[in-house]
Formats: sequence, structure tokens, C-alpha cells
Amino acid sequence: MVGLVWLIPALPLAGFLLLVFFGKRIGEPRAGWIGTSAVALAFVTACLVFVGLWGEPEHTYELSLFQWIPAGHFNVDIGILLDPLSMAMVLFVTGIASLIHLYSIGYMHGDSRFPRFFTYLNLFVFSMLVLVLGNNMVLTFLGWEGVGACSYFLISFWFEKEENASAGKKAFITNRVGDWGFMVAIFMTFFAFGTVTYTQFLPMAPGLAQTTATFIALMLFVGAIGKSAQIPLFIWLPDAMAGPTPVSALIHAATMVTAGVYLLVRVNPIIAASASWIPWMIAIVGVATAFLAATIALAQQDIKKVLAYSTVSQLGYMFLAIGVGGYSAAIFHMITHAFFKALLFLGAGSVIHGMHDEQDMRRMGALRKIMPVTAVTFIIGWLAIAGVPPFSGFWSKDDILAYALHKSPILYVIGLITALLTAFYMSRLVFRVFYGDARWGESAEGELANLNAHTATDAVETGDQADAHDDAHADAGHGAVHPHESKWPMLVPLIVLAFFAAVAGVLNLPFTEHLEFLNRWLEPVVGENQAHLSLGGVQLTVELVISTTIALLGIFGAYMVYLKNKVDPRRIELPFFANGWYIDQGITKFMGGIGRKGFELIAMFDKVVIDGAVNGVGRATRGGASRLRAIENGYVRWYALMIGVGAVLIVAFVMTQVSL
Repeated sequence: MVGLVWLIPALPLAGFLLLVFFGKRIGEPRAGWIGTSAVALAFVTACLVFVGLWGEPEHTYELSLFQWIPAGHFNVDIGILLDPLSMAMVLFVTGIASLIHLYSIGYMHGDSRFPRFFTYLNLFVFSMLVLVLGNNMVLTFLGWEGVGACSYFLISFWFEKEENASAGKKAFITNRVGDWGFMVAIFMTFFAFGTVTYTQFLPMAPGLAQTTATFIALMLFVGAIGKSAQIPLFIWLPDAMAGPTPVSALIHAATMVTAGVYLLVRVNPIIAASASWIPWMIAIVGVATAFLAATIALAQQDIKKVLAYSTVSQLGYMFLAIGVGGYSAAIFHMITHAFFKALLFLGAGSVIHGMHDEQDMRRMGALRKIMPVTAVTFIIGWLAIAGVPPFSGFWSKDDILAYALHKSPILYVIGLITALLTAFYMSRLVFRVFYGDARWGESAEGELANLNAHTATDAVETGDQADAHDDAHADAGHGAVHPHESKWPMLVPLIVLAFFAAVAGVLNLPFTEHLEFLNRWLEPVVGENQAHLSLGGVQLTVELVISTTIALLGIFGAYMVYLKNKVDPRRIELPFFANGWYIDQGITKFMGGIGRKGFELIAMFDKVVIDGAVNGVGRATRGGASRLRAIENGYVRWYALMIGVGAVLIVAFVMTQVSL
């Protein structure tokens, strides 16, 4: 069954090709079902391949499809590397993408570009699978650029609004900085090893000169911080929320932004062979990003912006894990984060849909009774990301903190503070959206009575009639908003994701080695370079108790502020945090001021000096050739004279060299 691995990326590609040529004819909703079916079949195939991979030596299988780039000693194949790391990535990418495709059928209902949306989604899934399954760095880079292009298409999908188009361009340009680092790393890898195929150069990494390994690791880290939104290149991710909510869930929470984490874990032998300051730099950048983004999330009013900065913060945790040698912990948190963050984004999309495109939490409240399924599933995601046991986020986050404590108590303390902030700002979101007073109508009681009065009518309405009723309902009563629960294509993915967000922690429980399934599964990829922890029962218990206490303190603090009103929220929601520490504004000011002048000087230098030198050589060649052309006049007598002169000069030269 493992030989079917080529079908996994081929199915989304087939869906993309079918939709790109016939999408308009197929129309809504069939285009959505075709796109969803293609990805769902890829997930089913991935499950079959996973079963077959158990029988392979070290759970590794490599397949070369055909030669792509033959250029002297530089050869690149279209090949697939299936190992524990890529298999884990494929399973959750295809699984979550299937659910998000299904959700999108309901969310994008009525959009004029409905087929195009699913065309882009299928292309994205194909590109992401190429990224994680490629057996060489060039193929990984191809998928890397593919997901970047799809990100641009999907962020600016509603390009009629200027801010959406600007957000797409911002994401595209910011990611180019990271892509430059990845490209340089590919070049240097080929110069150092003579190959860019993972199974060929990674085993040779321990013998690599430390300086070379350090440079390659540094450039790969530059690529990773661009794609995974770390300091200072995190500024694109919050603006990317301009895209449709399923895009936020699929690309900017569950899959694409984890590509940088995947890349660093993949090349862990290079990091191990580099200078000791490289892991420290990765850990410091990660924990700093986690803390900074958590503080910014405290003061955001847009429900999707809170989740966006939360994503940046959780990615920081993953980078912290890589820096402290907890590679399996980074993948563990990547998987659990994919479940609960996709759940939270889709839940937010359900709220926005039910609130008729309202995203400001100040106009929400008391929605748990109006949207019970959305509320219950969202609360499960909240408890998971807040680190409340036994939900999945508790186990994966505590795993990272254990490795951080092993590396440095300072990293551990900052990680704990960030966990406290995470529990606080996520509780703030839940309390303001689902609890407290209703701020979406004239009064909570009036709106609930209005909802009950229409329950019987809604029960007999179907299809377009119900949609028309919802629209009329939204426009009624002095501009009041009348929330409603989402329909089943949006609710089923929420229920499935909520289940996995609750139980995914069983993948890597810390009590015994027999329960650390993910650690054992990833051992062929990261085993030699993974930091080894020896936690006694007392230490493990203390760490788990501390993590639980921190999560509960964060929830209690938000409860006292936002439900009991014991503290003025303005004392916490500082303008400094609301404006993202003014980092984005500072970069914008620099780029539009002194930075722009500097870039203009560089462009002038390029035009005058670099291009001038190249063009000067061309002009000199043309000038010399035009003068030499004068002696090529076509007269035989002139040629004979030149031959004679040449012969005389040769004889004269020879005579001067003869010693008498």
C-alpha cells in the first residue's frame, strides 16, 4: 500500500485541474463537493499508506518518479520521501484540509467566485503536500513557493476591498525575505555536499565543517521565520486575516505557517553540526515571539486578530522546542495546535457568519444560547489552547516547557508567563463572545424572545427560503443583529475537530516511555539529536501541577476582569499592546522614509556601477570590433600584405630569441 503514496498529492492536483478548466460550468455547490472529495480521498489514501509504512525498515520509503533537472553534477528528481515526519504532516494536512473544505461549502455559499475559491484551496493542498513529501530541498522549495502563491491568492480573495489586496501583497513581499534565505541555503548545501537530496546529505552532516553548517542553518532559519511568522517577519500574519475564515484556518493556523517548523526539524542534523549559538538563537527568537504576540493579543478587539496573534505565539512555542532540542515536542505541539487552532478559527467563522459578518467582540456576548454547537466546540478549543488538562494543548505545551527547563530556567519562566497570558486572552475572547451581556441587539432578553418566536418558522423553512428569512431577520429592528446557528456543513467539522482537540494529547503522554508514541515514531528522524529528558515522578508531578495552576490562574483573572468587572479592562488593554508594540508602524515608517532612500541608492548603485560595468564591457567589445572590421575589407592584396607582415614579425620574434 505504501506504493500508493504518489496518489496523495495527485488527487488534489486532479481536483485543481478539473476546477480550473471546468469550475465555472460546474458551479456551486458541485465545485465545492469536487474539491472536498479530492482532498478527502487524499486523506483516505494517506491512511492506507500509513498502514503500509509500518512494514518498511525504519518506517521510511523513498520513491523517484522521474528526473527533473539534469545539469552536470546537479541532478534533481521529482521524488517522494515518506518517513515518520512527512507521514505525520501528510495525515494532519489532508485530514484537516478535508474538514475545512467541507466547512467552506457552507461558509462560501452564495459567493460569486465560489468555484475559484475551491480551485485555490486544492492547489494549496497540492503545494503543501509537495513541500512535505519532496525528497530534496529544491522540490521542497517548489512547494514552499506554491503555498506562498496560494496564500497571496486567498488572502486577497475579496480584492475589491483595498485592505484585502494590500494584505495579500504584504504577505507575499514579507515572505520573499524568508525565501531568499532558503534559496541561499539550497545553494550552499549543494556546494558543501554536491547534492540536495535529504537521504544523501543529511547522513553526511556530522562531518561538515562547523562554519559551513552554521551558515546553512542560519539561512534556513531566515526562511523559517518568514514562513512561520517569527520576529521580525511576523507582521504579515495578522493582516492575513483579511481572507475568508476557512483560509485563516487552513493556511494561517493549521498548515502553511508550520512549514518553517517542519523544515528545521527535517534538517536537525545540520543544526546539530552548527555552532552552539544557533540553537540558542532559535530558542530565544521563539520564546520572544511567543511572549510578544501574547501581549498583543490581550488588547485586540477583532476576534480573528486575537486568534492570529495567538497563532504567532504558538508558533513561537514550536521554535522554542526546536531551539532546546525538543524536536518531537515541536511536532507534538504542531499537531495539537492544528486541531485546536483550526477549530477556533472555524468556530470564529461560525460566529462571524451567524453575526452577519460582525467581527468586533465588543458587539457580541451571550451567544452560547443562540449558537450552542458553536459555543461548546469553541470552548473545547479554548480549554485546549489554554493548557487545561486533560485537553491536548496541556500535554504538548507542557512537553515544550519541560525541554525548556532542561535547557534554561529563564526560557522556562518566560514560557510559563506566556502560558498565563494565553489562558487570559483566550478566556477574554470566550467570555466576551459567549458569556456576559448580549451587545448585538437592543437587549439580551428581547433577542432571545425574538429567536424563540421564530423557532417554529425556521424549523419548516429550507434552502433559499431559510436564507432569505435570515437576511430579513438581520435587517430587522433598528439595525440590530440577530445571530443564528450555522448549518450542518459548518458544524460537522467543528464537532470532529473538537473531538481531536480534546483527545490528541494521548499521542505523547509523559508518564512512561510506552505512552510516548510520537517520540518513538519520530525516532528515526530526530532520535540522535533529540535532547533526552530523565524526569522523575516528583519532578513530572510538580511541572504538571505548575502548568495547570498557571492555566487556571489565567482563566480566573479573565473571569474577574470580564465577567465580574473587578478590574477596568482598559488597565490591561493598553494602546501599546493594541498597536502591536508599534512594530508594524515602525517598519512602515522606515520603509517609507530612510529605508526607501537607502533602497533608491542601492538601485542607483546597481544601475550605475553593476549595470555600468556590464554594459561597459559590451560597449568596449562593440567598439573594438567596429575598428577591427576596417581591416576586413575583402581585398585579396590587403590580406596577402597582412600575411607577409605577420610572417616578418614572427621571423623577427624568433630571431630575437636565438642566442648566438
